[in-house]
Amino acid sequence: MANFIDKKFYNLIMEFEQSDFYEIYTHIVRSFKGIPLLTQNSLESYFNKYPYWGKFNTNEENFEVFHKKAKTFKENLKDYIWLYEELADYRSKFLLFSILNNFYNFDFLDLKNATEYAFKQYFDLNLVPKCNDEVFVDVGTYIGDTVLDFVKSYGEDCYKSIYCYDITKNILEQAKYNLQHLPNIRFMNKAVANINGEVGIEVNSSSLSANKTSLDGKEKIVCVKLDDDIMEPISMIKMDIEGGEKNAILGAVNQISNNMPKLFISVYHNNTDLFEIPKMIKEIAPDYKLYLRYFGGCVYPTEIVLICLKDK
Repeated sequence: MANFIDKKFYNLIMEFEQSDFYEIYTHIVRSFKGIPLLTQNSLESYFNKYPYWGKFNTNEENFEVFHKKAKTFKENLKDYIWLYEELADYRSKFLLFSILNNFYNFDFLDLKNATEYAFKQYFDLNLVPKCNDEVFVDVGTYIGDTVLDFVKSYGEDCYKSIYCYDITKNILEQAKYNLQHLPNIRFMNKAVANINGEVGIEVNSSSLSANKTSLDGKEKIVCVKLDDDIMEPISMIKMDIEGGEKNAILGAVNQISNNMPKLFISVYHNNTDLFEIPKMIKEIAPDYKLYLRYFGGCVYPTEIVLICLKDK
């Protein structure tokens, strides 16, 4: 017999099934126009600051972001159902429903209720209660905040070595400063993807945290596959690299399949990462158990983390 979370999720899926694309799209636009004007303006500013999901201009009625959401809903219902049924706990299932419900109805309450407050981002102690002798790879280190959260969560004796990758040199220098008290950390000013070579950097004028790799970027940087750049077995990987996560995973297939490291991967930088990245992981290593956790705000879901753990 279904519980209330199952009912909510499948009722929403049924609504998508029974609606055509235009009905879904107009419903999203109507829901957006029903929220406070200040929140509308804040969302428009955010979408233009971080243009992951499409163009957005309320004055011109350009809602490409919503158009792409509606298209993803209509074309990928089976993928959402697959993900829901693969998720290993009901906190993850409720979060998935809350994300879709926010996209569709701009419902803020369920998303707020699905947000994690008890633990540091990425490190849910219910899922990973302790760490010992970890070889931790932080892809998208930024200023070292994730590494600091890691040692605060598990202690400074919880790891054997840490590798910090970031494409922005001055940001990595800040990470070095912030982590200077910790031993056995290697700082790698490199891009991580599915090739060994060179790629460009696309600089985000609003925030250095949103810099990403690009074929058109004028500034060049060395690009590596984790399988080739790290010789020891990896036991933990975190990835938050502005939409480059899928290529980075492809460059770590051997590490993932052979060692099944704990994975903490951002799955919100485009409309299909939410289900495509879990499918990639399960194809590489079918024995992973999948969880979703959320550490963002209640207005629009970012900071969605896929956690993949070896099934004991």
